[in-house]
Amino acid sequence: MTDRPTLANWREAPMNRTSFQRVREIVPTAAIRTGRAQPLPRGRTVETLGALAVPAPGGGETTWAGLVVAGETDACMVLHRGSVVWEWHAAHFDRGLPHLVFSVTKSVTGVLAGCLAAEGRLDPEAPVTALVPEVTGSAYDGARVRDLLDMTVATGFDEVYDDPQSDYMRYRVATGWNPPRRAGETGDLLSFLATMPKREGPHGERFHYVSPNSDLLGIVLERASGERWSDMVSRRLWLPLGAEGPADVTLDRLGAPRAAGGFSATLDDLARFAEMMRHGGRAADGTQVVPADWVADIHGGGNPEAWARGEMPYLYPGGSYRSQWYRTPEPSTAIAAMGIHGQWLWVDPAAEVTIVRLSSQAKPADDTFDLAFIPALGRVCAALASDEA
Repeated sequence: MTDRPTLANWREAPMNRTSFQRVREIVPTAAIRTGRAQPLPRGRTVETLGALAVPAPGGGETTWAGLVVAGETDACMVLHRGSVVWEWHAAHFDRGLPHLVFSVTKSVTGVLAGCLAAEGRLDPEAPVTALVPEVTGSAYDGARVRDLLDMTVATGFDEVYDDPQSDYMRYRVATGWNPPRRAGETGDLLSFLATMPKREGPHGERFHYVSPNSDLLGIVLERASGERWSDMVSRRLWLPLGAEGPADVTLDRLGAPRAAGGFSATLDDLARFAEMMRHGGRAADGTQVVPADWVADIHGGGNPEAWARGEMPYLYPGGSYRSQWYRTPEPSTAIAAMGIHGQWLWVDPAAEVTIVRLSSQAKPADDTFDLAFIPALGRVCAALASDEA
């Protein structure tokens, strides 16, 4: 085995500890322009936070620091009232390099949609095929942009990460993330999306998590705005936020963005983005970056019945999914962005807490860990909000 990541092994442990911060060396990418920023505020370090008792995977208890390490975490940052109060890095982590955030990318795409909607460039109720006629006759026929945003497209495609014969592997080849499986096999995102199968039943009634929906949403946004996804992130998000580190997004062989999972950014800039969401779409300098009503709708919108009919209600019983963000059930005010291999943004306005976690977790999905990590996030927020940490 080569000691360097390749297109064939870059998402496998232990190669992913290197490759998740060097994606541009493996897959074509588009750079995202950034500027110069003030350093993130540093508050009083809450030393006791690491010793906070939290649920352990599979039962029992561990400490917050122990859980973070057990999750094959590369870096974790906790902010309270806008200041960094706890931070941990693995020895191999380079904070100056961007880290792939997988499906946290979806949540970035979701707020871009809000920006375009406020500018009058995008109607969330518009039919998808009005903007991307190439998918006429596929699962997306009759679907609205809102169905892409909320993962309520009635498609028969399933997100199966570990079956080499599944359609998901054909999707990986189309994104440029996997090598061809046989001689002469090629693919691109839009051509793949045009083959997505329909499922019986109407759109809009059932949450069904399908990454191709978000890739199509990225294409919809490019068509609606006349801009590349990377330029939209630069102009509408990263530059107004004062993001300063390198950032990029992967591209398929024809230049389509991987708007579902191809974004890489630095730990500090992801914290700036999450803090902006905590402040109702405002940057640290008070600039309204994302429309306040769009952020409020993420917190208060979504269809709990559609979520309950889907495959993931056990993660957030009574929650929902809105505009590519997970909404926790009341009385919690937290919203979450989640990506495979352990990527997290946790935004809790009531507790005034933001948490960023980057990881090179070996498994794409680890429900046992996540079912401990979600309540652990809640305990960290509660401890900081009550000054008990």
